[in-house]
Amino acid sequence: MKIGIGYDVHKLVEDRKLILGGIEIEHSKGLLGHSDADVLIHAIMDAILGALALGDIGKLFPDTDDEYKDIDSKILLKRVYDIMLEKGYYIGNIDTVVAAQKPKLAPHIIEMRKCIAEILDTDIENVSIKATTTEELGFVGREEGISAQSVVLLVENK
Repeated sequence: MKIGIGYDVHKLVEDRKLILGGIEIEHSKGLLGHSDADVLIHAIMDAILGALALGDIGKLFPDTDDEYKDIDSKILLKRVYDIMLEKGYYIGNIDTVVAAQKPKLAPHIIEMRKCIAEILDTDIENVSIKATTTEELGFVGREEGISAQSVVLLVENK
């Protein structure tokens, strides 16, 4: 077994869609980034890559490469999944937390879990997503950005 951790942050801005966990969430602002800026999927990818000692998503999908401009993070997660399979591993479980003052994420968690579980070919019970605010503290509390953390357990195929 191997364990990895991932973390990502993106700034909230006007005139962008808010994409989290592979789904669009209605909100007045979206996340700024080279891709669709899905902090949750980015944190999961970093956790998987970290468990495999392959660096981070910036190394694999550099923001200087136009191929990744505005790309759907679900596509990138699928590529990371394929790398994980090539290395001989499958998802044991994933635990994540998203920090956002607004919007409220609880109504969207099941849909996000389903989306991620489908891409990673694992049972929804292996994908945990929790949401929290920062009680109006810091950049998340001031609604300047959203952050996500992820821990993943990879199990070796025998």
